Amino acid sequence: MSEPAGLGVEVAVIGSDAAIITVCGELDADTGLALQHQLAGQVVHGRRHLVLDLAEVPFMDSSGLRVIVRTVNDMRNVDGSVSLAAPTQVVRRVLDLTGVGMSCRIFDTADAACEALLGRKGEVSDRTVCDTADR
Repeated sequence: MSEPAGLGVEVAVIGSDAAIITVCGELDADTGLALQHQLAGQVVHGRRHLVLDLAEVPFMDSSGLRVIVRTVNDMRNVDGSVSLAAPTQVVRRVLDLTGVGMSCRIFDTADAACEALLGRKGEVSDRTVCDTADR
């Protein structure tokens, strides 16, 4: 499935069951479903722990929020986890107002999220990009 114009998704594997999902562009009704498919694909490929890097997401509406909440719930069903990293100020406000931070951890950077997930420093630079979508 190709992404809608304005959405970019890059997957970097950081462990046998973990990946960083870097999202670029607005998360809204037009792009949320494409992201949801990308995230579901990670579960199919055995990823149980995801870091969603939101540093390049300038806007997120309820559709984008729904994708994140659904992913958090899906990962819990497979004894996994979702961490959010580097949300922009606008996105952070949506996350704070809706209480999403109570369901998953939010980190200032993707590296900090990876270090917390992997439990050891130095692993973050060993990323293997396995799937890149056009931005």
